[in-house]
Parts: sequence; C-alpha cells; structure tokens
Amino acid sequence: MSTVQFHNSPSGIKIAFRHLNPVGRTSTIVFLPGYMSDMDGGKATAVRDFCEGAGFGCLLLDYSGCGQSDGEFAAGSLSLWREEVLSLIAARGIDNIILAGSSMGGWLMLLIALELGNQLKAMVGIAAAPDFSDWGFTEAQKSVLRGGETIFEDNPYGPEPTPTHAKFWHDAETHRLLGSDINIDCPVRLLHGQRDAGVPWETSMELAKRLRSDDIQLTLVKDGDHRLSRDSDINLLINQVASLLD
Repeated sequence: MSTVQFHNSPSGIKIAFRHLNPVGRTSTIVFLPGYMSDMDGGKATAVRDFCEGAGFGCLLLDYSGCGQSDGEFAAGSLSLWREEVLSLIAARGIDNIILAGSSMGGWLMLLIALELGNQLKAMVGIAAAPDFSDWGFTEAQKSVLRGGETIFEDNPYGPEPTPTHAKFWHDAETHRLLGSDINIDCPVRLLHGQRDAGVPWETSMELAKRLRSDDIQLTLVKDGDHRLSRDSDINLLINQVASLLD
C-alpha cells in the first residue's frame, strides 16, 4: 500500500495516514482504530490488504497522539479526533465512504457518520463502544475524572496501564448517543464477541435499536473476545466489508 503521508489538521497537528485510491472505484473504506490503537493494528492491516488485493479504496490513519502522528495522547478527545478524520477525508476528496470502527473507533464512527451526510454509504462496527464514558467506569472512577485527575486501569494487551485523562472523559460525556434515536439511515453491519470482557455485547444490541436505519445486521460471535482478531474473526470482518462494496 502507499507509504505513510502526513496531513496538517485544523489544529496544526500532523496526522499520519495511508491512502489507497485506485482508479475506477467509487467506494473507500475509512478504518477508525480503537483507543490507543493505530493504523498498524491487525484489523486495520487486514482491511488494507483486502482493499489492495481487490482494487478498492482504503484510508487508514493515526489519531493525534497515536502511532506516527504528532501530538500528545493526553490532549486527545473524541471531538478532536472527529475533526481530524473529517478534515483528512475532505483534503483527500473522498466520497462514497464506508466507515469501519473498532471499539472506541465505533463510537467515533457514529459521530463522523452524523457529519458526512450523503457521502456516507455504509458502516461496519467491530465491538463498537458508544457511551463507554458512562457504562465503562465505576462511580468512584467518574468522581476522580470529574475532579480533573487521570485514572489508570490494567491493560490486558501490554505491560503499561491504560490511562483515561479527564479531558477525554469530560468531552466524551458530551457525545453520548444511546439515550435517543441516532439519525443514520445507511446499511450497518455490527460484529461483537459474546466473551468480550471490555465492551458488553449488549451494547451493539442497543446500538442496533437506536440507529434509524432499517438495514442493520448484528453478528454475535459466541466465543469471540473484544479484539476479534483470530483468523476466523478477520475473515468475518472482511466478508462484511466486501458485501458493502461496489
């Protein structure tokens, strides 16, 4: 795929991205990584490889403070990352967009979808985690965050604890979606493991209810975990993506 390039975001931060833009294809997959993840993750790479082999468009990126992008992770927020993605989409002239979002990227996917209008063709959520600022923390943790302090939690994927900064949490609370209908009408495919220890699979059930679209399919993987990164999980993701492309 194309080498890493950099986009100057509205805040002046350089955002790393890769853009595959084959001639003659009208749809582009925009992959949105999860919290503290980047465009070199397993699912993003699998989507990239599929698009490259099949001749479809693909946009991968690192949010500011993540991967190869500039910026500090502690300064990140859903609002900031949403604007970075929208700015990059506009700068690259991308239309007929299929958004794919993993975990937190699934929440960001919804926020971006609400801004795209007719540019949005479809969405794929992988263990989508809208509103996790609410259900993902105890009242004691929320109290610490309200006080402006950072909390740290065990990281099942590495030795360093996972931080949640007060700025991120306060901003996320302003973007909660599951309390009302979500005005998105495009086809939606949701994948969720029923052994997900991070995001309850019922979250995708609630999301399916809240989305206005009538074209929604939810696939539950009985033995699937949060990452859904086994070969069988990746094949399922690629099949869902392929079904939505031209």
